[in-house]
Amino acid sequence: MQKTHKLQVEAIQKGTVIDHIPAGQGLKIINHLQLMDKKLRLTVGLNLPTSSGEFKDIIKVNEWHLADSEAENLFLFAPDASINQIDDYLVVKKYKMKAPKELKGVFKCRNHNCISLTESVTSKFLVDQSEQGLRLQCHYCERWFRDWVFV
Repeated sequence: MQKTHKLQVEAIQKGTVIDHIPAGQGLKIINHLQLMDKKLRLTVGLNLPTSSGEFKDIIKVNEWHLADSEAENLFLFAPDASINQIDDYLVVKKYKMKAPKELKGVFKCRNHNCISLTESVTSKFLVDQSEQGLRLQCHYCERWFRDWVFV
């Protein structure tokens, strides 16, 4: 019997594909990047089965390319995701996520006494990735966090 291969999410001619997103993170990425507000044509696959038997999300955005600064922020949602730049239905650039050294204006500090919550300053965090996982250090109060609140 011949096995057929069928795409679960339609191919795009030109744009960006964010693939291998952990299941459940796709909508968070769409909201974080404010893709709905930009009136872009999106193709989204949620809870798609992978060859390993797990599940993933995928986002395809027509006529739009992800900026490097936006890609760095996605690491926190999907550290194993890949980002593909598509032109004429072909991948012309592909890269994997990597942890940025710092993040600005992405999260609010969890410390209720932090000056960043009362003053008009942009939040800023140092990023540390180790065997224990990912953690962020607030630039202002210097406290470490393993969970965060998006701005």
